[in-house]
Amino acid sequence: MADKPVLTPGPDHPITVERNPARVVVTVGGRVLADTTDALTLREANYPPVQYVPRKDVDMARLERTGHATYCPYKGDASYYSIPDGGGRSVNAIWTYETPYAAVAEIEGHLAFYPDRVDAIEERPAQG
Repeated sequence: MADKPVLTPGPDHPITVERNPARVVVTVGGRVLADTTDALTLREANYPPVQYVPRKDVDMARLERTGHATYCPYKGDASYYSIPDGGGRSVNAIWTYETPYAAVAEIEGHLAFYPDRVDAIEERPAQG
């Protein structure tokens, strides 16, 4: 079995991770699942920006870890969670890089949500 390729972001495939100054709120099943002012916005190549929310700001009791896994040569191995109260559309709705590669080390301890598998991912003004 060949080793997994490890690629470094660069001009041909840029990746940036920046603190999001907004409050990010994720809802599922009509209830708030995540609420944070510490989200990170990851921008990768031509993909839509992704909000990574710290685990401490997610209701982890509502999640169920699955056996699903994917691999990104820029970020590493991703693990997944489903949201049972979100129904069938919320299967593998969340991914996380528990040991991300150095280029995106900031996303360790954060979760990301598929927009079509939750009710909403809202960016609201942060309260001062």
